[in-house]
Amino acid sequence: MAIHIASDHIAAIGSIIRFHRKRAGLSRIALADLAGVGKTVVFDIEHGKTTVRLDILFTVLTTLNISVFLDGPIMDQWKESSDEKS
Repeated sequence: MAIHIASDHIAAIGSIIRFHRKRAGLSRIALADLAGVGKTVVFDIEHGKTTVRLDILFTVLTTLNISVFLDGPIMDQWKESSDEKS
């Protein structure tokens, strides 16, 4: 199931990560260790901090097997454009 998260609902990302972490039976420290990030980073993400680096966020998401999908009204055009460049 995919979920749309509008830019003004950044806290939802933290909630999703917290839910997945708990379902996996991981503490914040355990998740941080698995992801190779600091425990404060996991806390910050789960509490909706907006200044977390994108690469670190994706590392945590990947560690929890959470996929991110990008979509937009002209995504098909982008796909065609990138296929032409290959």
